[in-house]
Amino acid sequence: MGTNHTFHHIALRAADYENTLAFYCGGIGCRLAYEWQGDDGRCCMVDIGGGDFIEIYEGGEEGLPEDFEKRSGCFFHLAIGVENTDETYESAIKAGAVSRDAPFDTVIQSVPPLLIRIAFVYGPDGELIEFFKVR
Repeated sequence: MGTNHTFHHIALRAADYENTLAFYCGGIGCRLAYEWQGDDGRCCMVDIGGGDFIEIYEGGEEGLPEDFEKRSGCFFHLAIGVENTDETYESAIKAGAVSRDAPFDTVIQSVPPLLIRIAFVYGPDGELIEFFKVR
């Protein structure tokens, strides 16, 4: 078995497929790469850059459990590497995202320390999105 694995995509079920697609493509600048009809409705892959995708499925039920960020087995946020945290955050807010944390600088106390500028928003389906820039 090889060890040269790469990230390809993460899947999101959308309560309002058109709104979610508009947010990711029009709001934060992703690109619609593929779209098809699945068993449960429309599906697509949105290119977030670097060959990485968000796969969006139609037909999601509204609302996440309140404690979704603490549940095992759940990816509790999606971090998207961006060129400019502040601009991407503002674009997301204008496209309907809800702010959790406005852009700020911080240092992850790793070895070596990692200096970053990040921001968090809730997307159209309640998903937590982090905009991440290494400084």
